Amino acid sequence: MAEGRPADGGVAGSRWAELGAIGRCTEHSVALAGGGHRGALWTLGLLVAAAALDPRARAGEVTALAGRIAAHSDRKAPRRPSRGSSMSAKYGAAGARGEGRAGFPHVRRAPAALAAARSAGATERQARLDALLTVMSTLQDTELLHTAGPRWLRQVQAGARGVLEAGGSVTPAGAAALTALDADPHARGWSPRGSAGLLAGALFVDSLPATAATATTDATATTTRAAL
Repeated sequence: MAEGRPADGGVAGSRWAELGAIGRCTEHSVALAGGGHRGALWTLGLLVAAAALDPRARAGEVTALAGRIAAHSDRKAPRRPSRGSSMSAKYGAAGARGEGRAGFPHVRRAPAALAAARSAGATERQARLDALLTVMSTLQDTELLHTAGPRWLRQVQAGARGVLEAGGSVTPAGAAALTALDADPHARGWSPRGSAGLLAGALFVDSLPATAATATTDATATTTRAAL
């Protein structure tokens, strides 16, 4: 798909149909294997597709391209509601689809948190925890809305901000705040799965080259962006 050159809407339309079919097949395969988080599949699927469609794109450009892909409707997608879509309808949360169509704002924020933690001497595990907390601090996590409700979601968001304000997981105060934050949701079986899915997307974006050759942009990238 990365080497296709969509010259008109018909070719572009077939490409989006192919991406939709790949996504549905992946979701079905994951379900057969024991289940997975649909929002995480949506996030990673769009980001991987964007990186494949424009291999020369910088990491930051991939999220924007993924957002434009997300704006295309998949006419063959199942119409059954998911937890995320139900919570979006009930509380007005963006959910995975809203995040995608907005160009993944939380995925864009997380790599900066990763870089800051690494530069401060954090281990990779600590850096990833801080990136997760950065997402949790502002995301209206539809999984938490479903399992815990809006009051507890606000408490989790405040707790995540508290860890970061204490210096993140690398500091003693931050580590203590993280332990306190984790205790209650863990005991109740609550999980910020929406935030975790976006962290997975952020880790993928973070693994991409930070810069790309800029002297010229090949015709594939140009025509791909034009078609979107």
